[in-house]
Amino acid sequence: LRQKSPSSNPLPKKNRLSPNTDSPSTSTKRDSGQVVLIGLPNAGKSSLVKSLTNADPEIGDYPFTTRMPSPAMMQYENIQIQIIDTPPITPEYMEYWHAELIKGADGVLAILDLSSQNPASGLENLLAKLKEKRIELIPKNHTPSSEASFFQKITLVVANKADFSSSEENLAAVKKALHPDFDLIPVSTKTEDGLEILRTKIFSLLDVIRVYSKIPGKKTARTDPFTLKKGSTVMNLAKAVHKDFAQNLRFARIWSQNKYQGQKVNRDHILEDEDIIELHI
Repeated sequence: LRQKSPSSNPLPKKNRLSPNTDSPSTSTKRDSGQVVLIGLPNAGKSSLVKSLTNADPEIGDYPFTTRMPSPAMMQYENIQIQIIDTPPITPEYMEYWHAELIKGADGVLAILDLSSQNPASGLENLLAKLKEKRIELIPKNHTPSSEASFFQKITLVVANKADFSSSEENLAAVKKALHPDFDLIPVSTKTEDGLEILRTKIFSLLDVIRVYSKIPGKKTARTDPFTLKKGSTVMNLAKAVHKDFAQNLRFARIWSQNKYQGQKVNRDHILEDEDIIELHI
C-alpha cells in the first residue's frame, strides 16, 4: 500500500465539509455532528445516503462505486447532520485513510446487506478488519475507555435492504451475532421503511442538544438552534454566541418545555434539548 502523510487525507479529522465546496464549515449553529458510513461492497451505503439527504451519489450494482469519501447533509427537524459515504471495506483491503476518518467522526453507521447470503458473517468480517486497524465499534450506551487497547467509536448497525424476502431470517441471524446493546435498525431505501427511525437514532447517537438564543423582549423562532454537547451549560452557550457574552454574562433566563418559564439561572446551569435562553450582560 502507498504510504501518505496525514495531511494528504481526503477528509481530515473533524473537518466538516460542505457538499458543494472544499471549504470546512465554521458555523457553530450548523455543525451538529458528523457520521461516517462503513460497510462491505454492495451494502447499499450510497442508496442510503441518497434516501437520507438531497445528495445524488453514483449508485451501481457493481462493487466499489464509491471511491472517495463523499459528504452530504441530512436534515433532522431543524438541524443538519453531515453524513459521509465511504468506499467499501473488505477482508483484504481498507483505504489507508479510512481509519483516521472513522476516528475523527462523532459516530459510525455500520451498514449490512440483508439480501446477501450471510450478513452476519459479513458483519464479523467488517469488525475483524477494523480490529486489524485497532478500531472497536461499541454501542451508544457504552462509554469509550481511555485504557482500552483499541480506539473505540460509538456505532449504529443498519440492516439495509429489509424489503428482500430473505431479510427476516437474515435479520434474526444478525441479532444473534451482534452484542445485544447495539441498536440494530432495519431499513429499506426502496420502501422507505425505517428511515425516519434511523434519522432519530442518528441524532441520538451524536449526544447533542438544540438550544435557542432569545433576544430580550422578542419572540423566539425555533428554526435556527445552536447545537451543543449534552451536559453543556449556559456559559457554553454564551461562548458559542459571542466571546463578549461569555466575558460579561451576569445571568440568563430560561424557558423549557417542562420546567421553566423565564426563571433566572446562573452560568453553570445545565441545558437540555430545545431550551430557550435569554442571555443578560
